Amino acid sequence: MLLVHGIWNARAWLAPFALRLRREGLAPETFGYDSVWRDPGTAGDRLIARLRQRPVAALVGHSLGGLVVLEALRRAPDLPVQRVVCLGSPLRGSAAAAGLAARPPLGLALGRSRALLERGCPPWTGRAQVGVIAGDRAKGLGGLFARLDGASDGTVAVAETRLDGLADHCVLPASHSGLVLSAEVAAQTAHFLRHGRFAR
Repeated sequence: MLLVHGIWNARAWLAPFALRLRREGLAPETFGYDSVWRDPGTAGDRLIARLRQRPVAALVGHSLGGLVVLEALRRAPDLPVQRVVCLGSPLRGSAAAAGLAARPPLGLALGRSRALLERGCPPWTGRAQVGVIAGDRAKGLGGLFARLDGASDGTVAVAETRLDGLADHCVLPASHSGLVLSAEVAAQTAHFLRHGRFAR
């Protein structure tokens, strides 16, 4: 399996989550990409090439990483990925990103990922089963840039993580960054990757 980080992060950011997944009996590797200075399509191209060279059955993407994963699989539907878990990914577009983008020069921080973060992904019709874990601990800076209606992880609203075509969706007590530090999130991720649904 392969872990894909979000914006402003690097592969090392996912090291604690990878350790928790190893304790769940999985064998994760991490995939790194430039989330600001290069277009997410370039990251998708690299991810597709990596998966063609060394196929994996499962992918996990945190935040922007989830969008990069789904866009790559949409463009390369023949890849043998069976299951995907997105952690706090704004699949329907991010109000916080749109709010940040509307405040120059702060919007420059989104770099070339701005458009994907603002628009999100189309409904999922690919063959891979996709599950989403959203957080509902509103500890983050997203509320400074946009109104996050309903429950949120402080950066992404739970409603922004819901997308037509998902196999399953669950909400856990975690902030946006806390999703990759949570033992419960790791356990639910492992359960979905094994069974195609979250434990209830």
